[in-house]
Amino acid sequence: MSRLIQARSSLSKLHTLAMSRSCRFLSAESTGINGGSRIEEAETVNVPPPPSEKGVFYFDSIHCVALVKLLVFGGNGFVGSHICKEALEHGLSVASMSRSGRSSINEAWADRVSWHQGDLFSPETIKDALDGVSSVISCVGGFGSNSHMYKVNGTANMNAIRAAAEKGVKRFVYISAADFGVVNYLLQGYYEGKRAAETELLTKFPYGGVILRPGFIYGTRRVGSMKLPLGVIGSPLEMVLQHAKPLTQVPLVGPLLTPPVNVTAVAKVAVRAATDPVFPPGIVDVHGILRYGGQKK
Repeated sequence: MSRLIQARSSLSKLHTLAMSRSCRFLSAESTGINGGSRIEEAETVNVPPPPSEKGVFYFDSIHCVALVKLLVFGGNGFVGSHICKEALEHGLSVASMSRSGRSSINEAWADRVSWHQGDLFSPETIKDALDGVSSVISCVGGFGSNSHMYKVNGTANMNAIRAAAEKGVKRFVYISAADFGVVNYLLQGYYEGKRAAETELLTKFPYGGVILRPGFIYGTRRVGSMKLPLGVIGSPLEMVLQHAKPLTQVPLVGPLLTPPVNVTAVAKVAVRAATDPVFPPGIVDVHGILRYGGQKK
């Protein structure tokens, strides 16, 4: 009996701590079937964490304090590694699942990630890594033949979404891709796979599924021992094209003017969407990523 009273007292303290901190409410405004939801910030209020979420956590405009376990599918890749690093900086417990297992990155933060090896085409190999997980972010994707692209971008992510739903994961963030007009037809398998995974996510996670649709993601990519500074091209393009949003509505060629986005902005928004219980479900386009990533003033 005394243990039960102590446990309730501890939960009460955590609840009081969460209520004493300020969280940002977000609201979603429908922009149509294809446009998904447009997410805007509202007033600052004191919000307790939902009692149904695994762990105890909250997210304010500066810090995320959490007892949350985050699993990143593809955490050893370009985008995934930045997400792992961002999540660690917010005090999360971070695990990664990929076919190759541990990342080749030799930086101190990588030692704080739990690296798992598994295959999304064999769902039984990923179930153990999902034990106790509160949130999932998937960065899985690739190019090749149309059939290969559909399999990697679509089937693999659908398997991840289904496995997470079966394990009772509350929030799932999927790194998808913006439409590029005529490019969609040239990479048909890629986009059909992405959209199939999006549909599966919104079906399995109607209240906790978030889809990020960045365009070209730039940053320093590692290719073996080489580092490619893609920001040399991406940063200037972003500065110009982020102000050309109306031009993206021009049929066929308009989507080609979608601004690039820094990988750090994608990581910030992904972690926020995965850990903030009031971040609304739906689609966040590149302009939303720029805004919530803190790049667009």
